Amino acid sequence: MAVVIPLSAVAYQSLRVPLSGYAVRLDLQQRATGLYASLWLDDQPVLAGVLCQDRTWLVRKTPSALPGDLAFADTQGTQDPDYSGLGSRFVLVYAEGSHVG
Repeated sequence: MAVVIPLSAVAYQSLRVPLSGYAVRLDLQQRATGLYASLWLDDQPVLAGVLCQDRTWLVRKTPSALPGDLAFADTQGTQDPDYSGLGSRFVLVYAEGSHVG
């Protein structure tokens, strides 16, 4: 089951969201070279400064207790996410399952 994580169109944001029974903290930061994500699972770092790309899993093969992964999707094409379209054009989806990673 996929869950859309609500985001705001701001260049830097930090949010906490429950996913698969875990407390997940996600930081997003827009830089000149793209949008980057850092992820904590129950206050333990999982990812630091991963470039966000359209329809590309963030966690991928990084060892993590989180039974799923996150990806951005461009609802109007195949462009990589930019902060100005977060929450509208670019949505962040969490998908749980073994197919992820």
